[in-house]
Amino acid sequence: MKKIVLLSSVALILNSCVVSTAAKVVKGAVNVSYKAVKGTVNGISWAVSKAKGKIDEDRVDGTWKVVGAYKGSFEDFTNDQNPESSFTSDCTEGFDQIIFKAKKSKFKPVHCSIEKEDWVKYSMEFGKNPVTKEKENYIEYNSNNYISVIDVNNKTMVLEGNLMPKLAFSGAKLYLLEKVK
Repeated sequence: MKKIVLLSSVALILNSCVVSTAAKVVKGAVNVSYKAVKGTVNGISWAVSKAKGKIDEDRVDGTWKVVGAYKGSFEDFTNDQNPESSFTSDCTEGFDQIIFKAKKSKFKPVHCSIEKEDWVKYSMEFGKNPVTKEKENYIEYNSNNYISVIDVNNKTMVLEGNLMPKLAFSGAKLYLLEKVK
């Protein structure tokens, strides 16, 4: 009889621990997903959290279309309760884009998909960014220009820095890019 009572008690305690832990996991997942996405631009979510650790350079490879720009830094964006994208393209044909060729370590910004720009050599690093003084993924080009790589996945990329000089004059520093298929 004592064994049955003991087993029942242990089962009840373990069951409540499992339910409690599962509730915490669900609550934690909800909090993480809330912090990981803040606003959308044309149905594309802005990723708010920085990548943890080194980003493989091959992930930036390809053609990326600029779909959003935020006037302010990444820090401003994370503290903003209602961040809005201020990006409007003045392209009648095509779109603003940046093309990365990771194997050759070069990129090319292209305005309206038609303007011819020169390829720029870069190096992608993970370490203390000389501009932000934070340990992060960044791209160094022309020996003293830096673009922070906030996050990259198979659909979107978020960059911070002087990516598009024409928008930088209006205060844009954070860019949301969508991978072009």
